[in-house]
Amino acid sequence: MKKTERFSVMLAIFLASVAAMMVPAFSDDLYDKCIAKVSDNASFAQCGSQWVKREDDKLNATWKTVFAETSGQTRTDMLAEQRLWNAYKESACAFYANGDWGREGQVLDFLACRAGVIAARTKNLDDYGAFFKGDN
Repeated sequence: MKKTERFSVMLAIFLASVAAMMVPAFSDDLYDKCIAKVSDNASFAQCGSQWVKREDDKLNATWKTVFAETSGQTRTDMLAEQRLWNAYKESACAFYANGDWGREGQVLDFLACRAGVIAARTKNLDDYGAFFKGDN
């Protein structure tokens, strides 16, 4: 595959991941079960935090796998990209937690948004991994 073709594929993957980040996350079964059993904000927040942790664990496992497949300039670029993404992740969805959205925004929307951002990045890394393996 030519360098320009690779760039086009990588650009398409990137644009798809950005679009995925704009779609609200769908909760996982464990989150739904947790939320169904509780009725106070602290418990809602705990359910959401556990969901974010699960997504973060998936992301970290995927990152390790995909990053291990890289070398040279791609490895350097992937690391730089991930560091920038981590900075983005830390500020993404923060508006839900600023108080303007009330307690629901802080304990439900913020954590759901954060989980969605992380899940989208995991999908993005999975796509990179498939590309690096030639599975595209």
